[in-house]
Amino acid sequence: MIKLIEGRKLSHINLCLEENVQARNASTGFGDVFFVHRALPEISIKEVDTRTEFFGHGVSAPILIEPMTGGVRKAARINATLAEAAEIVGVPLGIGSQRAAIENPSLAYTYKVARERAPNIFLIANLGVAQLTNGYGVAEAQRAVDMIEADALALHLNPLQEAVQPEGEREYSKALPRIKEITEALSVPVIIKETGAGIAAEEAKTIEDVGAKGIDVSGVGGTSWAAVECYRAKKLKDRLHEKLGESFWDWGIPTAVGVVEAHLSTKLKVIASGGVRTGLDVAKAIALGSDIAGLALPLLKPALEGTEKVVETLQTLIEELRIAMFLTGSKSIEDLRSSSVVIIGKTAEWLRVRGFDVESYSRRRKI
Repeated sequence: MIKLIEGRKLSHINLCLEENVQARNASTGFGDVFFVHRALPEISIKEVDTRTEFFGHGVSAPILIEPMTGGVRKAARINATLAEAAEIVGVPLGIGSQRAAIENPSLAYTYKVARERAPNIFLIANLGVAQLTNGYGVAEAQRAVDMIEADALALHLNPLQEAVQPEGEREYSKALPRIKEITEALSVPVIIKETGAGIAAEEAKTIEDVGAKGIDVSGVGGTSWAAVECYRAKKLKDRLHEKLGESFWDWGIPTAVGVVEAHLSTKLKVIASGGVRTGLDVAKAIALGSDIAGLALPLLKPALEGTEKVVETLQTLIEELRIAMFLTGSKSIEDLRSSSVVIIGKTAEWLRVRGFDVESYSRRRKI
């Protein structure tokens, strides 16, 4: 089993680098979101401050480096580079699922390297909810946190990936009681994170009820893990699972929709991820109600090129965010959260059908 997990981890990294694993006919919904431009912003761009707090930890910008990998030698290099860049820029970092190191402690170094290279950042540990329904509990969760001296624990949801994966663990019953045990036992906040298919308001409320403090909506529109598993199955000559991956390639809730639903339905810290590609996407996510926005794939290739490339990419994102703030008259991230945005198209239609007030977002600034 350990060798299987290691091989799968490496395969996931390589497929994300080599193949087009993005959503094909689905989008994040950010293309339906438009800021109301301020022709007279009445501020200097020098006054724009992208700094904010995330679970009480100061960060240079509301940008999270999303979990990508761990458990294989190549992952150690990626995590080290991402951590170094996060430390330099001053943004939080999440690491990939630590199951591999829980089951084989000799692989712990591929995760520990993150804290070693970034002693001051907000660092998020990671385990899968699918493992909670197969025997994992408080002890494993605490081990994951202790392994990297984490400031929070993400419990990731990936029922879509498990359903189409050849070796998928499809048991998701009684997950909520296990999650509740962990939220009550751990001293660090627990974040429930999807992995590219989104989270609806109903689940967001349930997640809040069992004691989680944050939610990472990770909606459709970015990397499709059904696509990744489709490519894996193709290489394995497993026609059934290749077809399943094809069929569910674009399954899920758009990221913009997930942010609005979570924001308006709960008091959780909301992380917007899933297809976030630019600082303008980050700005839109904040205006829709997220506390921070996360991205992974745009940083994966730079991570293999070195720390400077990751830093350069993050700094570009922050500068794009700064300009969006300037053009909306927002001196601070709090100002940006109350800026006016117009939501149209399929995103607006989806939200209206679900009972959410789309128009209120465009009426924040008095005429």
